[in-house]
This record gives sequence, structure tokens and C-alpha cells, in this order.
Amino acid sequence: MAITNVLVVEDEKIVNKDIQLSLKKLGYNVVGSADNGADAIREALEKKPDIVLMDIMLKGTMNGIEAASEIREKMNIPVVYLTAYTDESTLERAKKTEPHGYIIKPFKEVDLHTTIEMAIYKHSKEMELLKERDMLYNIVEGSKEEQDLIFVKSNSRLVKLKVSDIYFVEALKDYVVINTLDKRYTIHSTMKDIQAKLRGDKFMRIHRSYIINTDRIAAIEQPNVILENDKKVIPIGGSYKDELAERINLM
Repeated sequence: MAITNVLVVEDEKIVNKDIQLSLKKLGYNVVGSADNGADAIREALEKKPDIVLMDIMLKGTMNGIEAASEIREKMNIPVVYLTAYTDESTLERAKKTEPHGYIIKPFKEVDLHTTIEMAIYKHSKEMELLKERDMLYNIVEGSKEEQDLIFVKSNSRLVKLKVSDIYFVEALKDYVVINTLDKRYTIHSTMKDIQAKLRGDKFMRIHRSYIINTDRIAAIEQPNVILENDKKVIPIGGSYKDELAERINLM
């Protein structure tokens, strides 16, 4: 298991040293330390730590929140705040930088260990999700045939799927389900993201919870659409009726 590299940003020398000693006892590698915002940014860019422990109230012209914001903008690494200040205004300003943890001083080593591990885990899952979204619906550039392909994750494998084989997409809380005639693929995404990925004029949202392949429509029996082959019945949302009428060749 790889050792986690930590950058410590704390302007009280004794506290800084104590944190470093605690980190080393817990098995972490301290790659650098800083006592002001400017040095914190420089150290982060140079040392590329896995996580930054950032004191909020730093001396100088830049506080820890400002330094953390710039680090997050330049590098996608988790930041955990260390602070003795728990007032509402400080908390609100800190929250806007989307930290991965918040430790109130004084703290115990177990608190330090738990917060770091949770932050690293949360960040790794966020990175996996970002990578997954880039890969799962990355329509291959090139020929017309290639542009009809997407990749869907199924049982830890990336499965190539023809866009034209999709019958409908259904929203399911924080997930969406891509349905072909004989298979279902459940992925962590949003309907808005799916709409953006399924380019072209084949796909249309006809309900807040459904996107359909208009080529697969067998019949329309208000207020529903019936798809061919599997005879799936999908409701038509009131705000989508006019657009659907415009999209089909109505005789």
C-alpha cells in the first residue's frame, strides 16, 4: 500500500512540529510544511502531496481558505482544514472551497488519522467517477459508424454499445438506466449529462424521467409512447407533448 504524502500548513511552529510528529507516528510521509499561504501554494505545486492539512487562520496577507482555494484551482488534491475557529462565518467561507475534512483544534491522533483516510477515500472515489464519466460516454470520433458507439461500465468492465441499440434511458434517483432490447446498464450519471452525450436527432426527452430513441417508437397512445419489440409503455410529460409532435412525421 502506497504511503500517503502530506503537506502541513500551520503558522504556529510548535503546533506544526507536533502535527508532523503525529503524522509520522501514524505512518504518513510529510513531504513539506509551510507557515503562510504563499509558501503553501508553492510547496503544493512543487511537492505534489496527496493531501494538504491547512490551518485556516494563517499570518500574513493570505489566509488558509484563500490558499486552499488557489491550490484546488491549480491542483485537484484534497484539503483538510485545521482550525480552532468554529464560528458560522468562518465555516461558511471554508465550505465554499469544498474541503474534504475539517478538524477542530486541539485534536487527537485518532481524529487526524480518521479524517485523512476519509478524505483520501472520498477524493479517490470522486476521481474514479470523473474518469468513468469521461470514458463511459466518450463517443468515438471518426467515421459515422464509430460515432454510433459509446462505452458503458458493466460488472467492472467497459462494454462497447451501439447508440442505435438503445431503446430508452430512465432516471433512477442518482443513477440512470440505459435500456437496450435485452439488457440494462445502471450507471452513476444525470439525465442532463446523458442528453448531452446522446447527440443527434434520434433521442428525445419525453418525460422528466425518460429519454427515448424515436426510431424505436411503435405507436403513440396518449398519454404514452409504446416502443417496438418489447412493447415498453413510457409516459409523455405534459411539457414535452408539443416537441414530440414536431419531431415525428405526423400525417
